[in-house]
Amino acid sequence: MKIVMSIWLLSTALFALEWSKGLDSALATAQKEHKNVMVMVEGEQCRWCKKMESHTLSDKGIEQKLAKYVLVKAMRNDVNIMSKLPKVHGVPTIFFMKPNKQILEEVVGYFDVPDFISYINDVEKKVR
Repeated sequence: MKIVMSIWLLSTALFALEWSKGLDSALATAQKEHKNVMVMVEGEQCRWCKKMESHTLSDKGIEQKLAKYVLVKAMRNDVNIMSKLPKVHGVPTIFFMKPNKQILEEVVGYFDVPDFISYINDVEKKVR
């Protein structure tokens, strides 16, 4: 049982998404590492945000695709970050952007794994 639990914890750690703390530092990291940025704007009481994290963003295929991005989580009530983003009309809102803050794609609402992979693929086509 301990071995199974250890393997599960290790696999979870290998694929868990790493979120940057601030938008400015994420943009600087993205520029240095030649990556794009994904910003997820969420609300504290947003059940769809929680579902997006627990169901969609925890999928191994999604995690592997997002390894190519610098990830940022932003709370909708964080005035500092929100002043640097386009207007948000609902949560969750996800912005895919270049390090220069050019928006590549914006998606609003909850998406299941196949639909979210489709959006990531659209972003990748725009970048090529």
